[in-house]
Amino acid sequence: MLKDIEIPKVEDVAVGIVPELNEVGNEMWNVYLVNMKSASIEGVLVSSRGYGKVNGSNKRTATFRHFLDVLNGKSFKKIEEIVPEVFGLNNEFWVSFFLNKKMFDKKYIFLPETIVERNFTAIPILEKRGVLIK
Repeated sequence: MLKDIEIPKVEDVAVGIVPELNEVGNEMWNVYLVNMKSASIEGVLVSSRGYGKVNGSNKRTATFRHFLDVLNGKSFKKIEEIVPEVFGLNNEFWVSFFLNKKMFDKKYIFLPETIVERNFTAIPILEKRGVLIK
């Protein structure tokens, strides 16, 4: 029964975290969903949360849910701002969407202390540098 359930693999959809300057010139970090497919994805839902241990005690952030509706092919949308104080936690973004009438979902987890400049890469379509998980 369970073996009969098809679980489609998510490809060409990524989450990137990018440092940017706000309108007054201060550094901020933004999380983006990047659709590298030619086709649009629809009904896009993103759930984000942070969790882990800090100084030996368990820490959790609030869970945020975002409905992005449609993300056109070869495009990106900002999900949320993220603060450096949570970079020491696991930062999880659970993305669900529909493509060709099939539901897809994938968890993108930025492990503690991985959101650092040495892990930066060029983020396609967004045309900025940051940390990317495909």
